[in-house]
Amino acid sequence: MTATVPASTPASASTPASASSPGPASAVLSALPPLLRPLTTLYLDLHRHPELSGGERRTAGHFADWLESAGYATTRGIGGHGVAGVLRRGGGPTVVLRAELDALPVRETTGLPYASEGPVAHACGHDLHLAAAAGAASVLAGAAPEAWRGTLVVVGQPAEETLEGAAAMLADGLYERVGRPDTVLAQHAAPLPAGMVAHGYGPMTAGSVTFRVVVHGRGGHAGAPHLAVDPVVTAAHVVTRLQTVVAREAAPSEQVAVTVGSFRAGERANVVPERAELGITVRAAGGAALARAAAGVERIVRAECAASGCPREPEIVRERESPVTHPDPATTGVVREAHAAHFGAERVAMWPPSLATEDFGLFGDAGRSVHGAEGVRLAYWMLGVVGPAAKLAALPANHAPDFAPDVRTALPAGVGALTAAALACLNPRR
Repeated sequence: MTATVPASTPASASTPASASSPGPASAVLSALPPLLRPLTTLYLDLHRHPELSGGERRTAGHFADWLESAGYATTRGIGGHGVAGVLRRGGGPTVVLRAELDALPVRETTGLPYASEGPVAHACGHDLHLAAAAGAASVLAGAAPEAWRGTLVVVGQPAEETLEGAAAMLADGLYERVGRPDTVLAQHAAPLPAGMVAHGYGPMTAGSVTFRVVVHGRGGHAGAPHLAVDPVVTAAHVVTRLQTVVAREAAPSEQVAVTVGSFRAGERANVVPERAELGITVRAAGGAALARAAAGVERIVRAECAASGCPREPEIVRERESPVTHPDPATTGVVREAHAAHFGAERVAMWPPSLATEDFGLFGDAGRSVHGAEGVRLAYWMLGVVGPAAKLAALPANHAPDFAPDVRTALPAGVGALTAAALACLNPRR
């Protein structure tokens, strides 16, 4: 079935505030209106055919095809299904625009005519990020030679939702392939009015550690619990005690969250099982707080198992880790100023630290052990996606099954935000 393009995609939406607040990006973005229909078609196709982390073959292929058609030297299959398109215009800075390829294991309930029909959905806006990056790639490639000089790299990253894709691309030599970047830029869909962006001057997203914990008991009959060691009771005590990590081990001024997202044990009501398994995520807005909280989780798991007399030590595996996303303050200031010039200062807001997690920080100094580069500056902002008819108080959050950006307004704004930021970083003040 062919995705339906929403009617009346207005060309004027490409630069929401340009009529009143023209900025340096306005001339470059004058090429956007004819691209809005094919960009919208790309967005709708990506939205309708989402792919899970690590399986983004089709999504990556469409994104790579777009970059190649725009004139980028494109490499596929970096760190999985990662894509990188490179456009060189002589000497100058190297700037990377990064967007994500993957979707979530969520069944969409938006009722949109282009909704995903399976148990996978773009419930976090990655399809919007990709379409906006494709648009920015095209208008920057078509810009006049004097508009910018240097190297522009557009990256489609796999497996962001599992916090594995950035490390995989970097370990597979992304920076060796495209050149060490001076700046890496990214944006993320957020519950703000479309046509707005928001920046922060501290951490933007939290660092995290995801644990898989196995509590080993001794199985037995439910009618003779004294002959068994019940791992369900032990794991339940772990869940309860973990709440004190935030309540009693983190300072009130620190942002820390500990979540037990999964608890699996047993098959029958009359059987004490051999084991219980927990999935635990620790998040914090600072590295020191994250390290303390993660250590607290391990200590509590071991102590509760010892208190219950478990026959074996628990298995505690750190499955995934991500750093705090802490954009460079000076680069943030430059990009924020470019956004104010493009959208108007009233449409550029501040964003407080969030306990959502990202692996974007690995593109900067937090990933030095992976990519070997030092001093790579990051800029990261939130992109409004709420249409004029929506009520902010009732807006579905990211990862919700009814999350749905307003493509008519959010897509051109996303292209404008990335383009303005890229131009500001490609043309640093002398």
